[in-house]
Amino acid sequence: MAKKLYVGGLPYSTAEDSLREYFSQAGNVESAMIIMDKMTGRSKGFGFVEMSTDEDAQKAIEMFNGKDFEGRSLVVNEARPMEARPPRTGGFGGGNGGGYGGGRGGSRW
Repeated sequence: MAKKLYVGGLPYSTAEDSLREYFSQAGNVESAMIIMDKMTGRSKGFGFVEMSTDEDAQKAIEMFNGKDFEGRSLVVNEARPMEARPPRTGGFGGGNGGGYGGGRGGSRW
């Protein structure tokens, strides 16, 4: 069974291919994904690597957690399931008048 690992502390210039190649030293890599910012298109500095077996995943954690990769210290651990987030509300003011309502700044008319 494949095991997904969280990989933090990635340099912003890291490519998925180099991440996959690096982790292949620990075993068979099923996938490697770097999380990108939707607005800027730049890396957020973390990603996920999916190893083929639990043994390969444990080996990768032992080999790479705290180690230098392209000039930065990696954080490697077992990925946790994504938690449900509460729905976002409103736009500018969080649903309370759009950030502009609610009085006239203290002036009296």
